[in-house]
Amino acid sequence: MNNYRLASIHLKLQTLDKWQRARLRYCIWHDWKKPERKRKNLIRLGLEKGLAYAFSRTRMGGWAVAQSPILFTTVTPSRLRRKGYESMLSYYLKTHPQIQ
Repeated sequence: MNNYRLASIHLKLQTLDKWQRARLRYCIWHDWKKPERKRKNLIRLGLEKGLAYAFSRTRMGGWAVAQSPILFTTVTPSRLRRKGYESMLSYYLKTHPQIQ
């Protein structure tokens, strides 16, 4: 029973982390607001100029962009970690070391 609960918590935290990263990407995209700022920021994140131009002018909604390769490949979990985001699962494992 205890192992089942541990696995259940692990999967729930992974699911929440995935959703939260998508929400963060959405907020970043929404914060950029204008296509020109989106293009410049995509280039800063390492995207090729032509792709950045095309992606910055997409007609997809913010939530769709957050889950697409446009932001999935540029706003990566490692970049979020460097900016201070710590996943719930890593925090849980850090605060409960005996469970690992």
